[in-house]
Amino acid sequence: MTTQKSIAAVAFALVLGLGALGVTVAGQPDVYDRVKHGYAASEGGVKIHYATLGEGPLVVMIHGFPDFWYSWRRQMEALSDRFQVVAIDQRGYNLSDKPKGVENYDVRLLVGDVAAVIRHLGRDKATIVGHDWGGVVAWQFAINVPQMTENLIILNLPHPNGLARELRSNPTQIKNSEYARNFQTKSPSDPTVFFGRPMTAENLSGWVRDPEARKRYVEAFERSDFEAMLNYYKRNYPRGSGTEAPAPPEPEKVRMPVLMFHGLNGMALNSDGLSGTWNWLEKDLTLVTVPGAGHFVQQDAADLVTNTMRWWLTMRAGR
Repeated sequence: MTTQKSIAAVAFALVLGLGALGVTVAGQPDVYDRVKHGYAASEGGVKIHYATLGEGPLVVMIHGFPDFWYSWRRQMEALSDRFQVVAIDQRGYNLSDKPKGVENYDVRLLVGDVAAVIRHLGRDKATIVGHDWGGVVAWQFAINVPQMTENLIILNLPHPNGLARELRSNPTQIKNSEYARNFQTKSPSDPTVFFGRPMTAENLSGWVRDPEARKRYVEAFERSDFEAMLNYYKRNYPRGSGTEAPAPPEPEKVRMPVLMFHGLNGMALNSDGLSGTWNWLEKDLTLVTVPGAGHFVQQDAADLVTNTMRWWLTMRAGR
């Protein structure tokens, strides 16, 4: 076989192999019915629920707003043959505890919840994966607990410096963040709080395309605390914008390899915030922008995200 034919054959086999990774085996139960459930005790005795699948190096996945652990079902399916994949319910959501009070949703405590899960599982470090508010927690985890962060994967959430810069200088990002001001000032029952509607389990699930998955989202949100969801914004989201937004303190550089995905059709967080990310990292950055995918890129472009994540993690695990 000539060299060109050999390369083509390998490439074709690789494409076939990667393409199959995002597909559930026919007749196999959904991840929802296959995971094992557990709870870890965080600071103050707050119980954090997690779902786990597979064995191997630990990968901890953190959802955003409005979501729950099941957001990662496609990624859990594909990674579980080589990794122990653990998806948590953040506090306030689904089966995790829902402490009252804005102060109980400080990002320091959210980072502590992730650390508690890792320790509960008998590990000293993990690959940390976060989307949206889970991305906020993942960035802060990597910055503040680097000794427990093996790799970092972020979906649709710029580095804190990038987001802060855009909130000070980018009119599009400032306009797109107006929804957060509603979350900071209104109650869940306000008829306009959630993009012109009140917060209900059905309204919060409206973005989920798969009708069977949407049923599970409605059930999860019926178990959730809507006020707790808003507390993330009230406690941690920058209050000011433009010239009123203070410059945040410069954090330490992130010390581990970083993989980022960004659905370019997402409106909440402008992709301009990605520019300059490399200035705040010590190691390599792999950036995957996804045209046609929205804010929930892990579901909108599930195969691309899953296959890339698997390749990237497998390469780093030396397996």
